[in-house]
Amino acid sequence: METVTPKSQKSPSIPWKTRFVLSVFSTTINIASRKNGTVNRSLHKLLESRAPPNSKPINGVRTYDVMVDQTRKLWFRVFVPTEHLEDIPVIMYYHGGGFVYLSPNVKAYDVLCREFAKKVPAVVVSVNYRLAPENRYPAQHNDCFDVLKYLDDEENRSKALPKNANISRCFLAGDSAGGNLAHHVTQKVCESNFQQLKVIGVVAILPFFGGEERTDSERQFRNTPLVSMKMIDWFWKVFMPPGEDNNRDHPIINVSGPKAVDISNIDFPATIVIMAGFDTLRDRQKMYYEWMKKSGKEVYLVDYPKMCHGFYLFSELIETGQLISEVKEFIHKVLDKVLRN
Repeated sequence: METVTPKSQKSPSIPWKTRFVLSVFSTTINIASRKNGTVNRSLHKLLESRAPPNSKPINGVRTYDVMVDQTRKLWFRVFVPTEHLEDIPVIMYYHGGGFVYLSPNVKAYDVLCREFAKKVPAVVVSVNYRLAPENRYPAQHNDCFDVLKYLDDEENRSKALPKNANISRCFLAGDSAGGNLAHHVTQKVCESNFQQLKVIGVVAILPFFGGEERTDSERQFRNTPLVSMKMIDWFWKVFMPPGEDNNRDHPIINVSGPKAVDISNIDFPATIVIMAGFDTLRDRQKMYYEWMKKSGKEVYLVDYPKMCHGFYLFSELIETGQLISEVKEFIHKVLDKVLRN
């Protein structure tokens, strides 16, 4: 597999309208992300289209929100397919945004999670974790882990999830920063004791990893919208706590780097890694896949060579539908294996 896009194609194969939206969103983030390490939240929210929860089904899925901890505004949105299905898996979904932006009620994520719920099918739990720079690492990872602990409690689970949600068949999924969360939270789950909840698979969609030494894709696509190297460096700086904000080889950032945690003896579940040809983070994702293989884990790689970072948030793209189908196939492959055992 090529680690860089063939020179014959110089830009992603996406419609001009999608390019325009990406450009506007990227420009807004650049302006809202101040040089002093703070965020202009008011400016960014002007362009964030929000979707309320819907008790009446939309596209075959109903939604509702559950509060876990009001003090830290930790909540999640539940997506329930309305067709009567018995014993379906649970997908914990962690949104992207560089650990700084976005939330489960942003319309693009509401649409994406709704599609996963209907097409897999599965009960999807999309987590609203705290954002940097107001809340630095490990706040985001702790929030996502705490939601798992919350749902492992039978009383909480009976109130928060439908009866047909099988928490012992749980998948942790996320895109970009959410892909980082999916990996590290899974690792923490593997080292913890849960009563009912069991993570049996990981879906890492264009996961956000980094490192001190620049990769070929970081140099080649350094000015790409959303994930330019300038923005990537800013994201990491405001995400990490003081004293660690310049340590790009910290294992939470450079998961497969020189300080990587040895997971060879951890019962890490099957993982699918999805990457795109015009993504600045492409080489990092390939390195993650190869590190997982070297660590003896069951891992699969899917590549969209003509796409860019964030393409899956645009439902009009054929590749978005293909990605949902790939994730569905992976989940059912894992479920079939669980049933056989």
